[in-house]
Amino acid sequence: MKYVIVHAGGMANHPQEKLGGRTPLQSAATPHLDRLAQSGELGQLTISTDGVHTGGGLMATALLGYDPKKFYSGPGPLEAASLGVTVTEQDVAYRCTMVTVVPEGGKGGEIKKLGSNVVLDDATGGLIETEEARELIEAINEQLGSETMQFYPGVGHRHLMVWVNGKSRAICTDPQTIRGQSIADALPKGDGADILRKLMDAAYFILRDHPVNEERIAAGKKPANCLWLWGEGRAVLWPSLVEKYQVTGAVVATNDVHRGVGICAGLDAVDPDQLNGGDLHTKATVALAELTQKDFVYIHAKLSDDVIYGTDINAKVKGIEEFDRHLIGPLFEGVAKQGPYRFFVVCDHAAGIEAPAFYAFGEGSGKIGEAGERRFTEADALATNIPPRDATKFVNKFFSKS
Repeated sequence: MKYVIVHAGGMANHPQEKLGGRTPLQSAATPHLDRLAQSGELGQLTISTDGVHTGGGLMATALLGYDPKKFYSGPGPLEAASLGVTVTEQDVAYRCTMVTVVPEGGKGGEIKKLGSNVVLDDATGGLIETEEARELIEAINEQLGSETMQFYPGVGHRHLMVWVNGKSRAICTDPQTIRGQSIADALPKGDGADILRKLMDAAYFILRDHPVNEERIAAGKKPANCLWLWGEGRAVLWPSLVEKYQVTGAVVATNDVHRGVGICAGLDAVDPDQLNGGDLHTKATVALAELTQKDFVYIHAKLSDDVIYGTDINAKVKGIEEFDRHLIGPLFEGVAKQGPYRFFVVCDHAAGIEAPAFYAFGEGSGKIGEAGERRFTEADALATNIPPRDATKFVNKFFSKS
């Protein structure tokens, strides 16, 4: 038996006025996803977030059967696992995101300190490329790094900071939640926040005057002029999924947090250099190659950052159609040639964990019965009237021998 989990990150959405009250998934042509919804089980997944530190990788943690209350401390440690950075139980790992901040009221003002007069203009640092960002993070580490504070380059605007023997109770905020707003109430609070704020202030002045950002401004791009610390957490040792279910497996992902989830679960991680920058067809090809030698693959894929954070809703519809055509279609065709299989696709919400995720689950080439008209959409999943499943328990059904 071959097992495939495809995590469609952030493709679920609310109805959009520009799409006539439909969601992007309802507007997109997705024949392969629809066939899975018609021939298998379609429903919703939930995660209990009581007392859980929410953030990137939370759904992935639950999908692989790990109770977030016990095993999820934040996206920082997962990113560290992906980057091969050692984090002990006494250290705190932070996501270190390059963002763009501007003076409140426009370009005429001047930022002397990060505070109430500063607005977060762009939570991706103007979609800064990896090579430019690497030069900036290296400058930060050279000037602010120490035996207790170390900065590590990641991908695009996403990077990592490790506070050795650090304080873990500071309250930090995801920068995506405050786009276009004052940063005053979103700066770190609580135990250790004063140290984090000083680092962010110092980093601003390093980045503001860096030649990379001067060149970006001259080219009409937004500068990555602020380092936003959030997603903090201590490392937690996970029991092996591979040993629990007696399967061999691999994670196929370019996103460091989701790659880190797979690594923590005991899966082999495909080198991101093999994935051609996240090209969907390449991901399908690599995943199928892994399945010739392993039992299970966990694949994380999402729309590109410029589509996710952009305002062109039609681009999101097109991106979903490409996801169906270039990833799901080839996976279906390829895994069917390898023998019996189980196929699970989960789609979480662009609005975050507060909105329910939904899924379609099938085994082999299931036959289309009375559900022949339904589609892989948010509304169809709700209409099945199946009680929402606990995301952390579904993996038991997925790997069940019966």
